[in-house]
Amino acid sequence: MSIEEKATAAQENLESKFSKLGTGKYGRIIKMCRTPSTEEYKRSLLIVAAGLAVLGVVGFGIYWLMSYLPGYF
Repeated sequence: MSIEEKATAAQENLESKFSKLGTGKYGRIIKMCRTPSTEEYKRSLLIVAAGLAVLGVVGFGIYWLMSYLPGYF
């Protein structure tokens, strides 16, 4: 089997998997999907950024406590 035949077989296999994408058990959900509006995107971005900042502050607080607190004991 030549490289060209292998590539063609791989492409056909991949295309057959993607052709079933809208008809499987998640097909109804995929058909309902839409692109978020600018307002929805900004709101999601703000929430994710706030969560990331809180996580960073908590991590830094734990790091600071673990590096300076053992010196007092």
